[in-house]
Amino acid sequence: MQMRILGINNSSEMFNPKICIMKVDVHAVNFTVDRKLVDFIQERMDKLEKYYDRVVSADVFLKVERTSDKENKAVEIKINVPGDDFLVKKQCKTFEEAVELSAESLERLLVKRKEKIRAHI
Repeated sequence: MQMRILGINNSSEMFNPKICIMKVDVHAVNFTVDRKLVDFIQERMDKLEKYYDRVVSADVFLKVERTSDKENKAVEIKINVPGDDFLVKKQCKTFEEAVELSAESLERLLVKRKEKIRAHI
């Protein structure tokens, strides 16, 4: 498991490290993603660890497809766990909504995996 330490250095506050255990890579295809969206994705992916604590990393791909459609924001999330990979794709009106729906699907998949592993023990 890889550990990263991120921190915010404000002049009025002391350095406050935030520990992030899961490595999350965000890839925006043909556009630049803002920091607010990256932070939202990081927070949402970190929440997955309460369902299954052996998640190694996550790759998040953000795409804008078919610009004529309203629901043209596509998100693909691939998470790596020891011995398996999970891939979820969602398309919505906003990236935040697509990330949220993808994360909910991943939560269900991780709970099933955890139950399956516990059944074999």
